Amino acid sequence: MTLSRAQAMAHFDMAIPHAATSLKQLKDDGAKVVGFYCMFAPQEVALAAGAQPVALCATKEEPIADGEKTLPRNFCPLIKSSYGFAVTDKCPFFLHSDLIVGETTCDGKKKMFELMARIKPLHVMKLPQGYSTEADKAYWLSAVLELKELLETTFGVAITDGKLSAAIRELNEERLLIQELADYMKNDPVPLSGQDMLKLLWARNFVFDRSEFGAQVRELIGELKERVAKGEGALPKGAKRIVVTGVPTGIGAEKVLKIIEECGAAVVYIENCAGMKQFVSLVDEGKPVLEAIAEKYLGTHCSCMSPNPRRMELVAEVARDWRADGVVDIVWQGCHTYNVESRVLKDYLSSNVNLPYLHIETDYSLGDVEQIRTRVQAFLEMMG
Repeated sequence: MTLSRAQAMAHFDMAIPHAATSLKQLKDDGAKVVGFYCMFAPQEVALAAGAQPVALCATKEEPIADGEKTLPRNFCPLIKSSYGFAVTDKCPFFLHSDLIVGETTCDGKKKMFELMARIKPLHVMKLPQGYSTEADKAYWLSAVLELKELLETTFGVAITDGKLSAAIRELNEERLLIQELADYMKNDPVPLSGQDMLKLLWARNFVFDRSEFGAQVRELIGELKERVAKGEGALPKGAKRIVVTGVPTGIGAEKVLKIIEECGAAVVYIENCAGMKQFVSLVDEGKPVLEAIAEKYLGTHCSCMSPNPRRMELVAEVARDWRADGVVDIVWQGCHTYNVESRVLKDYLSSNVNLPYLHIETDYSLGDVEQIRTRVQAFLEMMG
């Protein structure tokens, strides 16, 4: 068996480094930009407004010291990094955004957005506490409608049902393509590393020519098909298969994934907001457009929802389908909702799929790398 990297990943290696230049060119050409931090932000509405939705910087340790000049030190690193990037103008995507769309996924972010609004035009979408009742759905639909009307006013455009339908079809096609890609991670040996899967999914937020992005993903899928036929893998055949869940682990904050694969295991599925969470469901193209968009995004199984049974069910489903040997749950320090939910998830997995489970609480620093490595090694050895 040959261990190697898919050649098509070379394109995605350069996607993020080139993104700032690409976005500046779009701005110079007159494009409008909507920056967002969270996958609850409905990108179809921004696209239908003729704007470019772009993910904002939040996964690097460097600006945290600047964030801590204003925010409490015991906030989660994601919030401090987001704010540090914003106040220092070190995030080109924040710099070029005409409007920032935030969301009430936690109390820390809500209060941080109050401060951030002093820097940029900012709109906060207010989430209900849950996703299951009719009252929850009606509340969120009103929030999506409010965003639509704000974008129409801000950019002086009319967001028609036809424009929303076109945006839905475009993003649904992309979701189906990513689902097809993720299915290749069911093979043994796994043809793509978890770190490369993360890089590709992260690059999706920074490639502004969506047709080009789709073409590059199709090229990669073609290569993975050939690698599977030849028995080529990114990790050895028989490597322990790990599903990663928990908080977002974007580029710059992927140390646990790196450690897992350095220890010889394969990350076969990334079940978090930086991974597959935004691609697992489609917008229903048979329903009224705004209602369908609201329904898809409200169904996000984030720990901010209470209760949040869908996450437990989905992690168990994924673990079965991708034949996982264990689940690693990553939680940022200060992220209370994911930290509390870790106990619920551990118990659910134990009762329903009898899978080994490892909870890792960490931050963006590298000071605990060897401690995490020791725990991951012991976790893998325990599996036999």
